[in-house]
Amino acid sequence: MKVLITGGLGFVGTHLTRLLRNRGHDVFTLDLLPSPDPRHFRADIRSYRSLRGILEKGFDLVYHLAAEAGRWNGEDHYEALWTTNVIGTKHLIRVQEALRFRLVYLSSSEVYGDYAGTMKEEVTERIPFHLLNDYAMTKWVGEEQILNSERMSGTESVRIRMFNLYGPGERFAPGRGVVARFIWHAMQGLPYTVYSAHRRTSTYIDDAVRTLGALTDRFRPGRVYNIGGFEEHDMKRVSDIILKHLGLDDSLVRYEEREAFTTLVKSVDCTRAVDELGHRIEIDLEEGLARTVRWAIDAYGAPRLRPSVSHAPSRNLGDP
Repeated sequence: MKVLITGGLGFVGTHLTRLLRNRGHDVFTLDLLPSPDPRHFRADIRSYRSLRGILEKGFDLVYHLAAEAGRWNGEDHYEALWTTNVIGTKHLIRVQEALRFRLVYLSSSEVYGDYAGTMKEEVTERIPFHLLNDYAMTKWVGEEQILNSERMSGTESVRIRMFNLYGPGERFAPGRGVVARFIWHAMQGLPYTVYSAHRRTSTYIDDAVRTLGALTDRFRPGRVYNIGGFEEHDMKRVSDIILKHLGLDDSLVRYEEREAFTTLVKSVDCTRAVDELGHRIEIDLEEGLARTVRWAIDAYGAPRLRPSVSHAPSRNLGDP
């Protein structure tokens, strides 16, 4: 299969590219960043003409991962967020309507907003809820644009709602996930805040991309899937495991009960992905965090000696 991955040089994109190439697919990447890979296109999805020119080369399947990520990043850089996540996605859909390739859209668990129950895919179709940030809104708009295109133009797409990915290769930056943030702050000797009442499932990157890769063979147009972990945990546990593997204590960790404007508990139901895509968890939280810490030490160097500094709150619960 000839595949294009937008955002192909990002955290998820690099892992997915490697997986699909190892399975024998002809995989091309598209990203704002340059790459020496001859199967890479440097382009901006906000440019319709560039996107159309690349896609006219002919692809069977497009994984649309390119996006501005993160709730607080979306507040600080809202123009980039809306033009990339909404206008860029609309460009891609318009090209899909003309060229008829299949599309996998990477959405987010953030589209469930403040819903307090178990997050099943059909919740968004029957229960009103409140979206908590612009990032969530853009991902929801992307899903709605896809649904409209399916109804009006007969396009074939699948939507994926990811829950808290983590793993080797995710470098810390504003908007990245909580694991990358905790590790970076701990290694740099910087204070960070753990909101102990928040509960999540965490999904190791290899387990997530294996399920994404299954869509090359198990694509069912119109479906939406949750991809998440099976074990719910509080955020203190994540921090404690990271500190243990770094050989550090929690002297610079500030504990608070909850963060405002953030979903308190994300209880995810992945039954549909298990049944239809073979989703499974092979790497548990302890082992996944240990692997991620080992990668971070190789990437960043040894943890710094911790200075004596005052605690300061930080934004820690960004979802990928």
